[in-house]
Parts: sequence; C-alpha cells; structure tokens
Amino acid sequence: MNNETIIGVLDKAISEAISEDPSTFLVEIRIKPTNNFKIFLDSDEGVSIEKCVSLNRRLYKQIEEQGFFPDGDFSLEVSSPGLDEPLKLHRQYLKNKGRKVEVLTTEGALITGVMKEVEQMGIVVTEEKGKNKKKELVDHAIPYEHIKTTRVQVVF
Repeated sequence: MNNETIIGVLDKAISEAISEDPSTFLVEIRIKPTNNFKIFLDSDEGVSIEKCVSLNRRLYKQIEEQGFFPDGDFSLEVSSPGLDEPLKLHRQYLKNKGRKVEVLTTEGALITGVMKEVEQMGIVVTEEKGKNKKKELVDHAIPYEHIKTTRVQVVF
C-alpha cells in the first residue's frame, strides 16, 4: 500500500479521534522510508502526554487491524511539534501571537521579533533594532507566501 493511501486512512482516523476536542488539530503526518510514522498534533491549550499516548494506542491498533504492514514492521510516534519544528498552519500562528519568533523569508532575510499581528494574508513582526537611546521598533509585514520558516523562540 502506498504512503498517500496510508496517510489518507490515518488522517481520517485522527480526525475522528480528535473530533471530541475542537481545540486539538492535526499539524502534519510524516512517514519515513523505514515505516516510521510521526504524527504532530497541536492544541489551542497545548497537547497533553496523555492525549498523545491515547491517540498512539488507538492508531497503532487500527494500523495493525488494517494490515498495512503484515510483519508488524512499523513504528508510530504521536507528539506535539516541538520548538524545533516550524509553524505550518494559520492556527499555529494565531496560537503563538505575541511570542518572539524567528522568520526566514524566501529571499533569505532573517527577522527576529515579536509576532504582533496574525492576519489572513500574513503576519506582522516587530523587530527591536539598536540599543538604549538609539533603540527603535521596526514592524515587518510578511505575507505567508514570502515565509520559508517561522520558529518560536524561547525567551529566558
């Protein structure tokens, strides 16, 4: 069975499983050549370990029952996207509004600042330039089609 078919089946199963909690949403399904499935979930309130474990068990059982891999030659990981994963969905941008982000544009520019606005067509990032008396805030309106990656930055 090809990967697109398996992803379609998993997508449907995940949608059914998370339908009871409208704050939870699917970010991405990845399949590595070694039949390693990685499923990334996110939520407006954060994804608990218990939710990931529960979904993992449910999906693992469905994959086994459907016989995609008769030898049981697969692995399944369900998690939230970590800080090392870029934002992919508009809903993730909305969730992270007000946080410090690093945006790499398709032109190769790197903009680091606070994501002040999240709109239908793009985002606005306020970058702090200079120090002390020469400090100024510069707003960058960045359309989604000009964004290569956006990563949330941890501030200590």
